[in-house]
Amino acid sequence: MSSNAAPLAEVTAADPRTDRYLRAALSLPVDVTPVWFMRQAGRSLPEFRAIREHASLVEITRDPALCAEVTLQPVRRLGVDAAILFADITTPFSGLGVDFEIRPSVGPVIERPIASQADVERLRPFEPREAVGPLLEAIRLIRAESPVPLIGFAGAPFTLACYLIDGGPSREFPKTRLFMHEQPAAWDSLMERLVDATVAYLSAQVVAGAQAVQVFDSWVGGLGPFDYRRSVMPWMRRLWEGIGRLGVPTTHFGVGTAGLLRLQAQAGGDVIGLDWRIALDEGRALVGDRPVQGNLDPALLLGPWEVVEATTRWILNLAAGRPGHVFNLGHGVLPETDADVLRRLVDLVHTHRFKGA
Repeated sequence: MSSNAAPLAEVTAADPRTDRYLRAALSLPVDVTPVWFMRQAGRSLPEFRAIREHASLVEITRDPALCAEVTLQPVRRLGVDAAILFADITTPFSGLGVDFEIRPSVGPVIERPIASQADVERLRPFEPREAVGPLLEAIRLIRAESPVPLIGFAGAPFTLACYLIDGGPSREFPKTRLFMHEQPAAWDSLMERLVDATVAYLSAQVVAGAQAVQVFDSWVGGLGPFDYRRSVMPWMRRLWEGIGRLGVPTTHFGVGTAGLLRLQAQAGGDVIGLDWRIALDEGRALVGDRPVQGNLDPALLLGPWEVVEATTRWILNLAAGRPGHVFNLGHGVLPETDADVLRRLVDLVHTHRFKGA
C-alpha cells in the first residue's frame, strides 16, 4: 500500500469492531482476531434465499438498495468484522462489451469466447459509472449503514481470462492455457486490457466508499511457477501498482496456490490469502512479513462442531497471536452451510486466546 493515511485515519473509532479488520490488514495490534467469510453474503443465509426467489444475481447487483441489503445481511446475522460487496466476479464483463449469462448450477457462460487478437480488440474500454453505476451507489448505501469496514473486490486478470477464453467454468481451462502459449501477443493484449479495467473498477469502488479491496485469482492455482512467472506475474505487478495508489489495504487471494505463494507475494498485495491446503504458519513463512488471511477448509463446516473447533483453534494457535492475521475460510462458504455454525465460528474466533500450537 503506497500510503497508510486513509485506512489509519479510519482506525480511530471507539467500537473495536469498526476498525479490527483494517488494523489487522495493516499488521497493527487488535483486541481479538478479526473474521469474515468469502461468500458470506449468499446462498447459506435463509434471508438471501428468500430474496433470490424473486430476484436473480444480476438483478440484485443492479438494484442498489437490494445489493446493500444482501451485503449487510451477514454483518447483522453473523457478527463478522467486515462486509464484502455482493457481486459476481464477472459483473464487470458487461462494461467490456461481453455478452454472458449466469446459469443456475453452471455459472457464467460467455456467448462469444475469445479465440484471437481480433476478439480481444472487440473489448470496450471499461467505464465504471456506465458499467456498474448501481453497484457504486450500493457501496454508498452500505457505508451509510455498516458498522464494519466494506471490502470491494474484483477478479484477477488471469481468472477473468479463463472465463472469457474457455467460455465458462472448467477444471483445467485448456483453451486459456493453449491461447497463452500459442498466441502470446494476443494474450498480452488481453491481459493489458483486463488489468486496466480491473484497476478502473476497483478505483471506482474505493472512490464510492470501499475501505479495502480483494483480488480473487480463483483459477491461477492450475498454473505452474514457470507459466505464472512468465505470463501472469508481470501483469499482476502492474495491477498491484495501480491499486496500490488507492491508499487502502489490498488482499491477494488464490485457490490451490501453495506452490505459487512466494511469487504471489512478490507480485503484490498487502495481505496474502491462504487456502486450506497449507498450514498457516508455513504459508506465512513463504510470504515474508505480509499479513495473511485464512484458512479453514469450508467443507469442515458441514461436519461435527468438534472438528471445526479443533481445526480453528489449531489455525489460531499457528498464528501465534502475531499481528497481521485475518481469520477466514480457505475459499467461499458452501451453500449447504448452516448460518448458525458460521455465527458460532465467529464467536469462537473472537474468544480464542493463543495457547501455543
